[in-house]
Amino acid sequence: MQLFSESNSINLNIEDGEVIYYPNFVNNKDANLLFEYLLNQIPWQLDKITVFGKTYNQPRLTSFYSELDTPLKYSNVTMYPHKFDSKLLKLKKTIEQLSKVTYNCCLLNQYRDGNDSNGWHADDEKQLGKNPEIASLSLGAERMFHLKHKFKPHKKEKIKLQHGSLLLMKGATQHYWLHQIPKTKQNIKSRINLTFRSIKEETEFPQTRFL
Repeated sequence: MQLFSESNSINLNIEDGEVIYYPNFVNNKDANLLFEYLLNQIPWQLDKITVFGKTYNQPRLTSFYSELDTPLKYSNVTMYPHKFDSKLLKLKKTIEQLSKVTYNCCLLNQYRDGNDSNGWHADDEKQLGKNPEIASLSLGAERMFHLKHKFKPHKKEKIKLQHGSLLLMKGATQHYWLHQIPKTKQNIKSRINLTFRSIKEETEFPQTRFL
């Protein structure tokens, strides 16, 4: 797996945070192989979410891997972890070499087409601790990634996440900024996104299990 140097990065230079984009983190051949592996081998699940008292299918498929027994909780969804396989573990270590951050879990999202999305949110769950650092790897169809400041709504950014790219969100980004993958009317195929992170509070959920 090819690892690119700092000179191949784009710093979005946002206020109150740090977002760095590596457009060619994984070379095209390896990215294609990794995408096909994840698409066919990951145990994808469709969760229900409740908004204003109504329950809907979450507009994407997900899967959760971790070195811990601790489940991941977000948006009233609780995900129990699978154990990292050799491919995901190698990928995690490769990203850690670049980011200089150690991750203990990975939330995977599969956007099946342009109708699948992820609304405005911040990865600021209590489990992740203060100022969590998130590494987001994109594979498959290109999608737009939007950012907006929580307290200064006129401050906005957007970037197209291409096949094999890596996005690092660092510092206070999750405290001050929201992000989303909006729906698109374009006829596009599947995109898989891997978000590496670290759960801090291992004892918050004592009754846990591996799938």
